[in-house]
Amino acid sequence: MSKKIIDKMGELPHCEYMHAHPETIEKINAIMPDDDALIDLAELFKVFGDSTRIKILCALSGGEMCVCDISTAVGMSGSAVSHQLKILKNAELVRFRREGKTVFYSLADGHVNTILDQGLEHINE
Repeated sequence: MSKKIIDKMGELPHCEYMHAHPETIEKINAIMPDDDALIDLAELFKVFGDSTRIKILCALSGGEMCVCDISTAVGMSGSAVSHQLKILKNAELVRFRREGKTVFYSLADGHVNTILDQGLEHINE
């Protein structure tokens, strides 16, 4: 669990003139992910913070594709796409399989599609 928001005296640090609501803080402490999980989540969102990678993920949401098809679909060179795919693979957002000399990429799982869909829904509200 991450650092607790309430100090040992049951008060919020740096809140000399404000009244803390211990029940609320306790509830938040119970659901707050630990620091390692928060760091991992921030790193995941950093990967989503690049429009080129988002474009590749959107292309892959249509199904499995080879690098040549991805590069054509997103209008980038094969080497640029390969570089971005490596980042996406390291973040476990895409997976790959080999068929002879061709490597096919796809979204790692349905969660990636959900993140994309919910993000688009949010910005279109």
